[in-house]
Amino acid sequence: MTKRLEWVQQELDGLKEAGLYNRIRTLGSPQGPWLIVDGKKVLNFCSNNYLGLANHPKLIAAAQEALKKYGAGPGAVRSIAGTMELHLELEKRLAAFKGVEAAITFQSGFCANLATIPALVGKDDVIFSDELNHASIIDGSRLSGARIVRFAHADPADLEKVIKENAGTFRRALMITDGVFSMDGDLAPLDKEYEVTNKYDVMLMVDDAHGEGVVGRGGRGIVDHFHLHGKVDVEVGTMSKAFGSVGGVVAGNVQIIDWLRQRGRPFLFSSAVTPPDVAACIAGVELLESSTELVDKLWDNAKYFKAEMKSYGFDTGVSTTPITPIMLGEAPVAQQFSRELFENGVFAMPLGFPTVPKGKARIRVMISAGHSREDLDQGLAAFKKVGQQLGVIK
Repeated sequence: MTKRLEWVQQELDGLKEAGLYNRIRTLGSPQGPWLIVDGKKVLNFCSNNYLGLANHPKLIAAAQEALKKYGAGPGAVRSIAGTMELHLELEKRLAAFKGVEAAITFQSGFCANLATIPALVGKDDVIFSDELNHASIIDGSRLSGARIVRFAHADPADLEKVIKENAGTFRRALMITDGVFSMDGDLAPLDKEYEVTNKYDVMLMVDDAHGEGVVGRGGRGIVDHFHLHGKVDVEVGTMSKAFGSVGGVVAGNVQIIDWLRQRGRPFLFSSAVTPPDVAACIAGVELLESSTELVDKLWDNAKYFKAEMKSYGFDTGVSTTPITPIMLGEAPVAQQFSRELFENGVFAMPLGFPTVPKGKARIRVMISAGHSREDLDQGLAAFKKVGQQLGVIK
């Protein structure tokens, strides 16, 4: 290694010494309630595959059919020669599913935020951002050049306070929040935040990546959950979690969607989502439209798992959704807990700084509609055993 790159190894060594080095495991099977991880069959408690759709026969069949009809790749960006019939069909279906005027899709939820925020605000503007917002919101906000003002997590009163403090100092204002906060599993008080933003004529944007397919009527998201249809200017989401495929979506006001087709940089400068992925997304939407069975099963599983974990004495934080953080404190403890779980047949990865604040490391359990009661009981037994071994519970 050259001298000019010695700092990289020093940083990596520092991460290892602090117990913050992320050792990435490898899957050898499709996503599902059980996985082959590093050659071992284990119970899967850490994928975002909320409804078990990633390996659903209907999604696979739709992808295969699209592959035969449209080929493997789009061959261009959407604005030149990459927009296929499937892209427009998906956007139409998503808009109808979410009850909005229009929708536009991107390569990922991360790309959707990078496209949207800089298209709405710039250097003369301000962004009011929840202090626990996702990294893609943070990066999109920085990219926009707008001044970023953080407000206390999920606190409408503090949001109003910072808006009033900054009155008259900006051209346009945009308030951004996650819908479901992915590390803690709590829900943004979007109804109260809407009241504040509407009062001060501030644009309102919500990233509902972990809410779509999970909260609201049949998984229609946080806007539906709070009955805010037509009141939220921008809904950002992803097809990479509950919908079982990959891609991002922005839904809402038709003028904003049209503007993103003109100025959303990932839309303009990165190739379109592949036809098989788009077809799988459409199949996922159709499944959610046809029945609430999977969403209902997800919530039943989550409520059962949380209740049992709390009865054992585990701290599950402030979660009100199927995301279940098992709060452990320091990163080395969380990493050891994860290793011991794996030895006991459970795949649940640790999360530490910088993903979560220092001192708030955890195992984040992601329950799925695909888990059976027997799966959950097996996982619960492993958590109880390891928790007692490590002195986390009695």
